[in-house]
Amino acid sequence: MNTIFITGANRGIGYEMTRQLLESGNRLFATCRQPDQAAELKMLKDRFSDTLTIVQLDVAADDSVASAFDQIATQTAHLDIIINNAGVNFRDTFENFNADEYLYTLNVNGVGALRVVHRFISLLRKGSTHKIVNISSQLGSLTSQRPNFGSSGYNASKAVMNVITRHLSFDLTDEQMIVISMHPGWVQTDMGGPNAAVTPADSAAGILKIVDQLTADDNGKFYVYNGDIHPW
Repeated sequence: MNTIFITGANRGIGYEMTRQLLESGNRLFATCRQPDQAAELKMLKDRFSDTLTIVQLDVAADDSVASAFDQIATQTAHLDIIINNAGVNFRDTFENFNADEYLYTLNVNGVGALRVVHRFISLLRKGSTHKIVNISSQLGSLTSQRPNFGSSGYNASKAVMNVITRHLSFDLTDEQMIVISMHPGWVQTDMGGPNAAVTPADSAAGILKIVDQLTADDNGKFYVYNGDIHPW
């Protein structure tokens, strides 16, 4: 059994990863900004009362991350895996550029992942598998950029996440940490839309299969949920 911390667990891919991890017998600290409104997550709590803890967390706010850490550190001495999944997407164009929305997207999707790792690394150091999984996107790949391919703010935020992944893989390699970015596919979520090609359940299953099999040789890689390596 692994002890796992996941952000953005209330819907979509985050919810599915949470559900599948619980059903596999793991201990989960599942976070979201508004737990009171997370109906499906609360239903999971009814099923897995002993292994699921729901924690309020806004990855864009230092005080919220610190508060979540204080709460979780009283309930576990270690974490084995951190999954940074929380994200937002303002569908901006050049014509409707809004600096506040752009910066908020960078904060949540990019800096938020680093904010979480920086605060929770002390618990991860005491764990057994030492894995950090950043749920990124093909939209953050510089080599894949093309016209009408996502939006500038979202794409930039996932590129930031990818750079953070690379730097964490350098910074933490001496501690036997494994840090990866993950493209979850084009998924049928609020962000991906109903016409997307992949269900949340299939995306989550593919991601978790890869996470389970990670070794030190995978440190710093950019994976696709189906096991392929994605170009940076």
